[in-house]
Amino acid sequence: MSQPSPWWNADKHADRRPFLIARGRIKTAIRAWFAAQGFLEVDPGLLQVSPGNETHLHAFATELVGTDQARRKLYLHTSPEFAMKKLLAAGETKIFTFSPVFRNRERGPLHAAEFTMLEWYRAEAPYEALWDDCASLVKIAAETTGHTPWTFRGKACDPVKPPRRLAVEEAFVEADIALGETLTKTGADREALAARAHAAGIKVGKEDSWSDIFSRVLVEKVEPKLGSPRPDILDRYPVHEAALARPSAGDPRWAERFELYACGVELANGFGELTDAQEQRRRFESWMGEKERIYGERYPIDEDFLQSLAHMPPASGCALGFDRLVMLATGAERVDQVIWTPLAEAPHKT
Repeated sequence: MSQPSPWWNADKHADRRPFLIARGRIKTAIRAWFAAQGFLEVDPGLLQVSPGNETHLHAFATELVGTDQARRKLYLHTSPEFAMKKLLAAGETKIFTFSPVFRNRERGPLHAAEFTMLEWYRAEAPYEALWDDCASLVKIAAETTGHTPWTFRGKACDPVKPPRRLAVEEAFVEADIALGETLTKTGADREALAARAHAAGIKVGKEDSWSDIFSRVLVEKVEPKLGSPRPDILDRYPVHEAALARPSAGDPRWAERFELYACGVELANGFGELTDAQEQRRRFESWMGEKERIYGERYPIDEDFLQSLAHMPPASGCALGFDRLVMLATGAERVDQVIWTPLAEAPHKT
C-alpha cells in the first residue's frame, strides 16, 4: 500500500498554501478586532499542574526534572482556561489568546492532537455578550476570505446572518425528548432519560450514565440540525453538563453555557464563569471519579486555580476552535489542511 504524501511535499504544500495564507489574514483581522474592543493579548503557559478535569478530556503528560533530579509530573494543557482565569484574579479585565492546546485520543477531519484555541474573557460582563462576540468573529472570517456560503458535509450556512438562539431543552423537544422532565434541582434521572432516548431510536447501553445518554442524543439528533442555514447558539445546558459554568439565575437545573454551531460543526463553547470554589471542587472530583471508572485514570486538581477563584471577578469567557473556523471560512475539508505543520500520520507497517 502506498504511503500518503507528507504535508511537506512541495505539490501538497502548494495545494494547502492558499488556506494557510488565509489563516494568517483571518488571525490578523481578529487581532485587530479584539484590540479595537480594548482587549489585551496574553500568552498563557502550556505546562500545567492539571490539564483540565472534564471526564472525557485526554491529556499529554510530561515530566519536569529539577537541578536536584527531583521529578514532577506535569501536563500540556487542554485549554488555557485555568491560566487565563488566574489572570482575571490578578486584575486583568479583557483578555484573549491564540493558544496551542493538546488533546489525546482526538484525530479526524475536525480534530487534531495539537490545535489552536482562540479564547477570550470579559470581566463584569453577562455571558450573552459573548454571543455578539461570536457573531462578529464569524463575520470577520467570512469577510476576510470572501468565501460564502460555508459548507461542510452537505450542510450550508450563511455566516454573515446573525445567529439563532436555541435553548438545549427546546432542541431536545424537537428531537422528541422532554429533557427537562429528567432533571431535578438536585440531580438527574438516568432511567427517565434512557427511556425517552430509547423511544426516540437512540441506542442506550446498560453502563451508560445520564451524561453518556445526553451526549449521544446531542450528537445523533441535535447537532446535525444546527448551524444551517445560519449559525446557531445552543444555550442553557443542563448544569450536569456545565463544566466550569455557573447555574442559571432562577433555575439551578440549567447553566450559563452555550455552544456556537455552523454547518453542523461546533465552533465555540462559552460560559458565564463559575467562581464558587467549593462547587468547582465538587464537580472536579465527580468528573475524575467518572474518568477513573471509565478510563482507569484521573488527573490532579489545580489547587492554585481553586484558590484564585475567590479573587476572580464575575466574568464570562469563550473558547473557539480557530482551525475549524479557518476550515469553514476557506472551504477546506479537514483541519489539517489549515494547520501549517500538522502531525504526520504514523507510518504503515508492511
